[in-house]
Amino acid sequence: MPEGYFHVGIVVPDLERAAAYYTDLLGIEWGPVLDLTIDVRLADGGDRALPNKIVYSTGHPRIELIEEVPGSPWVCNEHSNLHHIGFFSGSLAADADRLVAAACPLEMTGGRGDGPPETFAYHRDPWGVRLELVDDALRPTMETFMFRAPGS
Repeated sequence: MPEGYFHVGIVVPDLERAAAYYTDLLGIEWGPVLDLTIDVRLADGGDRALPNKIVYSTGHPRIELIEEVPGSPWVCNEHSNLHHIGFFSGSLAADADRLVAAACPLEMTGGRGDGPPETFAYHRDPWGVRLELVDDALRPTMETFMFRAPGS
C-alpha cells in the first residue's frame, strides 16, 4: 500500500514564470530545476522519450511544477492543471497492479517495453484524477537533492 501523499503536481506552460509567480505570491522556495529526457511507456504500449522539466518546492506540502509537453500526459487543460497526487511506494509493481484492479488504469510509467513499472507510474481514477506512484528507492535522492534549495 502506498504511503501518505508527499506531493501535488501541477502542469504549467512556463516553469520559470510559474515558479517565480508562486514565490512572489506565496513565498514558496524551490529546489533545483531538473531538465531531462526520460523514457516512458504510455498506456497504449508505445515507448517514447519525453522532455521532463520539473521543480519541487523545498517545504511541505511539496508542490511539483511540471512544464507542459504537448502530445503527452503533461498538458494544460481548460479546467484545472492539477496533474496528480504523488505517493511513495515500497512495492511499485504490486501497488500499480492494485490500482489497475481498482478501476484506475495505468496511463504512463517510467521505463520501456512491457515489463513492470520502473521508477514511477501514473494511474487515472474514475473521476479523472491521476495518482502517481514513485518508487521508494528514489526517496533518498529526492530528499537530498530535489527538495533542497540550490546552494543549501
